[in-house]
Order: sequence, then C-alpha cells, then structure tokens
Amino acid sequence: MSIMKKYYFPAIIEHDEDGWYVGIVPDLKGCHTQAGNLNALEKRLREAIRLCLKNEKGRIIQNAFVGVLQVEVAV
Repeated sequence: MSIMKKYYFPAIIEHDEDGWYVGIVPDLKGCHTQAGNLNALEKRLREAIRLCLKNEKGRIIQNAFVGVLQVEVAV
C-alpha cells in the first residue's frame, strides 16, 4: 500500500478581459490553466498541478505563502 504525499501550492487567480478565470501556480514552472468559473478553475488547477508534478525533475520546492499584493502604479 503506497502512501500519497500531500502538497500545498498557492495559486494566483485573475479574471481576464474576456471573462475567463486564469490560475497560475508560481512554484511549478509552466503550471497554469483557465476556466469559465471558479469551481471549474479549482478542478482544472488540481489537474494541472498533478500533471506538472509528474514532469518535475528532482525535489519539489514548497515555498511559504505570504500573501498577494496588488500594486497600483500611475504612468
């Protein structure tokens, strides 16, 4: 019987100009997906993370999540 290891990855979620929710997992290179609603996005993020973990070579880095800051800049 194999024991499954649990990982916790922060995901950045944005709502784009076309109405799609876009999820990005910064800890996993190239790990991102999109969906039409947040429930579907969460499901797709789990699938994307599983696929990215299969392709990871070596140690999986688990950074400590601190928070998200939205920075306003006037130019």
